[in-house]
This record gives sequence, C-alpha cells and structure tokens, in this order.
Amino acid sequence: MQMVLHIPKNDPPARGALLAAAASAVVALCLDERVGPDGEWEERYLTWKRSRIRKVARRARGAQWLAAQEVDGVTVEFAGAQARALVPGPVGEVDPRIRRLQISGTELPAAEEIAVDPEYPVLWVNAELGMTVGKAAAQVGHASMLLAGALPVGRAYAWAAQGFRCTVAEADTAHWAELQRRVVEGGAVAVRDAGFTEVAPGSTTVIAVP
Repeated sequence: MQMVLHIPKNDPPARGALLAAAASAVVALCLDERVGPDGEWEERYLTWKRSRIRKVARRARGAQWLAAQEVDGVTVEFAGAQARALVPGPVGEVDPRIRRLQISGTELPAAEEIAVDPEYPVLWVNAELGMTVGKAAAQVGHASMLLAGALPVGRAYAWAAQGFRCTVAEADTAHWAELQRRVVEGGAVAVRDAGFTEVAPGSTTVIAVP
C-alpha cells in the first residue's frame, strides 16, 4: 500500500496531526465498501491482504499532491494535515505519478505535548525508536488496521461514523511499559515490525488503545 503525505514546503503540518490523518486514511480504505464483495477495488485489496502486508509512505506537495488525488484511494484531513492511502498493488506496478515521489528526506518535529481526546482511540508511538515521519506513518497505518480488526463490529461501525478519528502521540519509556502491560491484558493492540527498515526485527513500534 502506497501512502502519500501532504507536506507543503512553506507551511508543513504538525507531525501528530499528519500521522493521525495517515492512520485514519488507511483504515478508511480498508473498510471502504469498494474493497468489499463485488467492489471495484476488491481483487486488488484482497490480493494484498492475503500476502505480506507492507506500506510505503511518500511525501508530496503542490501539483504532486493534486496528481495523487487522481490515483485510486482515500484522503483524510485532520487538524490541517492531509494524507492519502492508495489501493494496494504490486511494487512493480506503482502508478508513475506516485513512483516519482520521494520516500524520505522531509522530517517534522515531534510535538512536546499532544492533547489526548478520550472519545477516540489513541495510537502511541514508541519514542525510543526515533522513527522518521514516513516510517511512523506506515506503522500507525498498521495499528489502525489491527485496532479495527480487534474491535467488536458495533464499535467499529461507531468509529467509522466518526471518520476513524484518532490521536497519535509519542510514549516515553515509563508510559511505554504501562502500555505493554495493557497489550498483555488484552486492552490494546501492538504493531511488531519485520525490521526491513529503520528498526530491528520484532520491535514494537505502535500500541493502539481503543
């Protein structure tokens, strides 16, 4: 799955807001009716879901961002930040308008403090790993998918009605230990990375709390 993050040069979004938009875009695409039975995206989506699930985040601005809107996918805007999740496909068949976009090179500073709204899920990023914004975007995308799959159907529908809104924040060492206990107790879901880029194999990158 290719993800496109809108990062204008002169007025870049807040890191937490951009990651929240990315997480929401991914789960919105995964639960879109077009990936369901007889949907126009069903075959492409199921082929991806049945194989090794990967996500790649790219950055875009200006005309690049507008061109990305023409490629099949779902865009979410949150607190002035925008991200688009594209319908998955083979690595060798990435649309030329997306393939030319940079995967790395732009970083956004982490916010010192992010207000956590108890009305919505929170995706806690492991601060110790020091992930780039692109890597973190892919990881929160994994987390939103896992969380949706873990929720009872009624709660998943309720979350969909809220536009899959969520908060993304960083957890320090002490808080991370508490979150790991919640995972063991079944009160949260964790993303463990395969370790192909940036982090060691098996690293827990994000913990999602309903």
